[in-house]
This record gives sequence, C-alpha cells and structure tokens, in this order.
Amino acid sequence: MSTPSEPGLSVIVDERRHLINLAYRLLGSLVEAEDVVQETCARWYAMSQARQEAIESPGAWLTTVATRICLDLLGSARLRRERYVGEWIPEPLPDRTEWIGGPAGGGRAEPVDPADWVTLDESVNMAFLVILESMTPAERVAFILHDVFRYRFAEVAEMVGRTPTACRQLASSARRRVRAVQAPAVPAAGQARVVRHFKQAWEARDIETLVGLLDPDATMTADGGGMVGAVLRPVRGSERIAQYLIHIADNAPGLTLLERMVNGHPGLVAQHAGVTATVAAFSLTGGRITRIWAVRNPEKLRSWTENGLN
Repeated sequence: MSTPSEPGLSVIVDERRHLINLAYRLLGSLVEAEDVVQETCARWYAMSQARQEAIESPGAWLTTVATRICLDLLGSARLRRERYVGEWIPEPLPDRTEWIGGPAGGGRAEPVDPADWVTLDESVNMAFLVILESMTPAERVAFILHDVFRYRFAEVAEMVGRTPTACRQLASSARRRVRAVQAPAVPAAGQARVVRHFKQAWEARDIETLVGLLDPDATMTADGGGMVGAVLRPVRGSERIAQYLIHIADNAPGLTLLERMVNGHPGLVAQHAGVTATVAAFSLTGGRITRIWAVRNPEKLRSWTENGLN
C-alpha cells in the first residue's frame, strides 16, 4: 500500500545526487553542500502533499531552492573566510572507488549512498575550484549553472532572480577570469609521473630533485583552519617549498606518503601513525609543479577518514 510520503521521497532520491554535485561546485565544501541539500529537502517536506503535486517540475523547484540557499551562503562566505585562521582551500574529494569502501585489506566503513557521490570531472579539480573562489557569488552561480550544468540563461535567470541578459554578462565575466589564470591541462599519466617522482624525492629528502620538479615560481598553500599546525601564508619559490617539505619530513618521523586521486587528479595523501593528516592536490605547467594545495583541516578530511581510507 502506498503512503502520502512516497511520491515526495521519490523526488528527493531522484534529485539528491544532482543537488549534491551542484552545491559542492558552488560552495567548494561537501559539508556545506550536504547541509544545503538537507535544508532543500526540509523545505520540500514542509509543504503539503497538495502543494507538492501542484509543482509542475519538482526537480527544477529543488534546484532553484538549493541554488538560492547556496547564493545566500556565498554572500556570507567572504566574511567567514576573513575570520578563518590561515588560508582557505576547497574541500578535497577522494576517488569514488576509495570513497565507497576504502582500499583492500584495511578496515572498511559502510558503503556511501551512491547519491552522495560527486562526479569527478574537470569542474571539480582543485585548480578550477580555487579559480571559482575569486568570483563574485553571482558570477560563480551563473557560470556553474550555465557552463557546467548547461542550464539556459532563461532558466538561470529564474533561479537567481535576475534577467537573462544579466546572467549572460555574469557568466561571461566569470569565463574571462577562468581564461586569465587557467593553465593548459596536463594528461593524467604525465601528472601522475611527476607526482610519483615528487613523492619519492620527498621521502628520500632529496632537495635537489624536489627543486627540479617545482617551477621556480611555484606556490604551496596549506589549510589547517587553526585546528592543526600549518603555515599560515603561502610558501613561494621552489627552493623555499623544498626546504619546507624537508623540514616537515624531519619533524614527522613515520610519515607515510600515498599516491591517491584528489578531485579526479593525481595527488598525495600523508598519513601519520596510520591517520590521514594531509591531502595534497597539484597543478602542473610544462611538466613542473606550479601549485600545491595541502589540506590539513580535519573537518575537510572527513571523506578521507570516515570511509576506510586510513
């Protein structure tokens, strides 16, 4: 026998993955994305069944609500980031195969609901998410909705409460920001090879090789959020970065480096005493590492520590 709640539940199940994917790209935080989806669902369930049935496209309604919640959060994010201890880096995501159950041979958490998987394409690589952080909230929303999720500008306008022309201009402005700083894509195999050599040089305390793998103007940014030790300002220059990495290795005996996919690209995971302490993402140009983003804030490593990755 069917119950009144089943139609509404079916809508949520069908749309949840889409909403998580959208909210994560808009906010750069899986924790906040999950909160947005929860609030969106709560607003859906708060309506009577009659009102739910009167909505012609529940999926469009849910997307609109989630987008507006994200827009409000982005508006307050700048103030929250100003109070953040050190640099703020988007939350890193593990590869789907590891997210589900973790590598073979270790303790495993229960499999994650497939609706929670974030599609790991170029719109979630760390370099791209960092570029998104430079945009205004309106630019980011218009750009993600149109260029990533392929909504028409008329649909975007309805979601964000602006005209199609205004949304088109916002997306165009965002596109210029991306073109101005986005480096040419490096094939995954090539990036994996460089990251592997970087790992080996770090383990060997080979400062000369580390410097050679880094672009002379490379930048390393760490995010500890004031919860763990991390350099508060970016470290710039290949020699300074290499020296800093050797310093970390010398002061953390037993540090284990693992090659892992981070937001769909080759990266590194550092474990200490079997616990994931740092997740590092890389950006390369011309075969050399130009950017390193090292996330140490444990609140941002939940996907790496609660799903059998330790």
